Amino acid sequence: MTEHTPSQPRKWIVPMLPRSNDEAHRASTPLELFFDLVFVVAVAQAAVALHHGFAEGYIAESIISYLAVFFAIWWAWMGFTWFASSYDCDDVPYRLVTFIQLTGALIVAAGIKQAFEQTDYTVVVVGYVVMRLAIVSQYIRAGYTNPSKRKSLYSIAIGFIICQIGWVTLVFFQGQAWHPYAFFILGVIELFSPFWGGREIDTTWHIGHITERYGLFTIIVLGESILSASLGIQATLESGEFNISLVPIIIGGLLIIFCMWWAYFESSTSNLLTSMPTAFLWGYGHYFIFASIAAVGVGFTVQIDYALHHTEINSITAGMMLAIPCVLYLLMLWTLHTNLQTATRFQLFLIPSFALLILLTPFTSQPALLIGLLLVLLLVIKLVMKHRQDTK
Repeated sequence: MTEHTPSQPRKWIVPMLPRSNDEAHRASTPLELFFDLVFVVAVAQAAVALHHGFAEGYIAESIISYLAVFFAIWWAWMGFTWFASSYDCDDVPYRLVTFIQLTGALIVAAGIKQAFEQTDYTVVVVGYVVMRLAIVSQYIRAGYTNPSKRKSLYSIAIGFIICQIGWVTLVFFQGQAWHPYAFFILGVIELFSPFWGGREIDTTWHIGHITERYGLFTIIVLGESILSASLGIQATLESGEFNISLVPIIIGGLLIIFCMWWAYFESSTSNLLTSMPTAFLWGYGHYFIFASIAAVGVGFTVQIDYALHHTEINSITAGMMLAIPCVLYLLMLWTLHTNLQTATRFQLFLIPSFALLILLTPFTSQPALLIGLLLVLLLVIKLVMKHRQDTK
């Protein structure tokens, strides 16, 4: 893509041509960073709704709603990210269409409370369809500009349109016994829709750009978890209910967040995206990473609620609300970042062993603190292993 200097006027419309996958200095644009910030608003709304559901005892229902809503948020974000890595031309039409996607994300955020409390996904679906039809227009534009890739790009666009028709149709059958199964099937179809025409498209996404985009969104979601925990502590202080029992929870929560960040960025992931199937697996697996990070912030807040007797759930359930997303994060990160061919037997069993120990912490009196200490111990072991390997 042509770079513009301040002395060069930016063209309003430029051809939407594939960007080079070895382009130098391919970094996230200000528009992409703005996109992430708007989407994290929807993530925050989903986390707040999950917290309220947990506190009121609607655990199973809240988890189902959370996973469904987070799918809409994550899948729309992922679609934009991978398309932008290939075809971001940053002209006026591209920016305007991106603004439409952001509007759809805000509509989704507005409908999350209704989805959790009334199991009514109408507003969420409306916002999701707005986001997806906007990306469809980008695929159509890219296909029009690139005759050699037109068939494949149009095929993907048609697949997206069919899926949106399916989502809108499902809105009229909410409450039916078969609705959750249809929702799941349609979600699977969405996940495979990029493959319909994608095999014939030359890979133009930029490895460095993609890993940076995922890393930045990971940081933002981690920040949202810290914010939700901070707001919980702030509300406690303002109510005058702070007591000494919150200290180990706060310390444990900070250790957990710091270790989660360290675990994600401790090694380069660009060497993992060596083929299209591997890249898709890596990208899809981040649904669980992003969702678990946001859920950790919720679990931390639930721990505060339990310590102050603001929830009816028991201590084991409250502990599980924090332990399970931590375990999911660890196992998913281990699955995506571990090279099974070069890893030793000790390395293969290290993460699963710690995951099992974390699942046992809810049966103790201080699950948050113990989870944090276990993650610190895991980090120390991995650092020592890396140091020994580097000095050989």
